[in-house]
Amino acid sequence: MAQELNVSEIFRQYKSRLTGFIRKRVNRTEDAEDILQEVFYQLAEADRLMKPIDQIAGWLFTVARNRITDLYRKKKPDLLSEPYSDDDEEEALENLGSLFVDDDNNPETEYLRTLVMEEFEEALNELPPEQKEAFEMNEIQGIPFNEISKSTGTPVNTLISRKRYAVLFLRERLGMLYDELINF
Repeated sequence: MAQELNVSEIFRQYKSRLTGFIRKRVNRTEDAEDILQEVFYQLAEADRLMKPIDQIAGWLFTVARNRITDLYRKKKPDLLSEPYSDDDEEEALENLGSLFVDDDNNPETEYLRTLVMEEFEEALNELPPEQKEAFEMNEIQGIPFNEISKSTGTPVNTLISRKRYAVLFLRERLGMLYDELINF
């Protein structure tokens, strides 16, 4: 019972600091809560197995950092996979994306696919040339940033930044299309 009280006290003492630390590094509240829960589960397991922990704060933040890293490793890249701050917007873009993986070939679905592709191509053409090139080469052609950097002479971080701006713009444009389709 004394060990549980110790874990409970540590939980009370570090919960808010860990939550803030995790929230700054992940995009979804649900992910942050899952990671926080996993950190304290690991603490309870270490306590149960009587593993000594010298620096509790350092240990907790290290476990949190490792879980955050694991989260990003597990996520496979999807088209427009930038983090979303608005769950409704994320759902809207997923619904648009599902048009392309849906096997339903009825006339309405075909029309919507055509409409989305036209809007997507139009939005791509509105991007500055550098952003468009970075997005198309990495996301559409599947070329890793390192290879793009070697062939263009542009630093990898610059390419990542250009793609990010492109994704933000495309997300906004496709979000507007989704709103128009839903509110029609």
